[in-house]
Amino acid sequence: MNIPVIIASGKTIAQAYEDALIKLKINGIEIKTQYDKPDGMPSIDATANITIEEPLTDPMIHKAFPGGIEDLREYVYELNGLKDDWVRASNDEKDTRWNYTYHSRMTDWGSWYENILDVNDRKIIKTKIQPKHGDKILSVNQVEEVIKKLIKDPFTRQAQIITWVPYLDKDIYDPACLQRIWLRITESENNWYLNTNISFRSNDAYNAFMMNCFGLTMFIKENILDVLQMTTQKNIIMGRINWQADSFHIYSKDRQDFENRFMNRIMKSTFTDRTINFWDEEIQNYYHGAEASILEKIRNYKT
Repeated sequence: MNIPVIIASGKTIAQAYEDALIKLKINGIEIKTQYDKPDGMPSIDATANITIEEPLTDPMIHKAFPGGIEDLREYVYELNGLKDDWVRASNDEKDTRWNYTYHSRMTDWGSWYENILDVNDRKIIKTKIQPKHGDKILSVNQVEEVIKKLIKDPFTRQAQIITWVPYLDKDIYDPACLQRIWLRITESENNWYLNTNISFRSNDAYNAFMMNCFGLTMFIKENILDVLQMTTQKNIIMGRINWQADSFHIYSKDRQDFENRFMNRIMKSTFTDRTINFWDEEIQNYYHGAEASILEKIRNYKT
């Protein structure tokens, strides 16, 4: 049986999230994954192509995603590099921390880290390993390189960021889901529009898609769009995001919660009742008010 391909869209992130989940429920197939329990139901899966026409327009947040406003703020911090120290020591099999962060893959691709023991003060220290080709260090800040390309040639088709590292990711339990970000600018009168394609190898449709989409939208705005606007003095608008997921799925363990929290509410509530306007003053106060406790949590984890 072929894996179905669903086509979904929405003006906003919340609309696209809802449209994509409904189409996955209707058209997806049941298929086992290595993360499902052997005696449990299979997951629901499809390949997805999702377009968000105005990613920064409200309503950005759907209430059905299993998380809160503070979780969105923490995820944006994570994408901006505040959890890069949470990566495990690759030479320590007992270290159960993360294998990578998206931020390090995007801004320091080719530069990997090892934790070693300092024999003098008996502390674990982290040292950077930079592979070389001849005398050339292979580490690349892909975000900076993308900005340079877009400033030089806004219409370039070469502005992309990748995360996959074949010799690292082939053997780990949870290799990178985000694979690629591709950007291109179109012009209309005095405006530039930053169009983005985002490719995922595997995407948890119910638990992660909305948070992934929100977080990457904010990452692109803060680290690419705002920098381009400041550098070029152009009025740059966030254009559409086309989201491509090879495996867009709802895990077996989440199927009942998905039915209760999402599907059962579609017919019993209005879209307004099911969504949150991120740019409302009250939500902005809550979003930024959570920053101090999140930063403290990150500091505590490091120590």
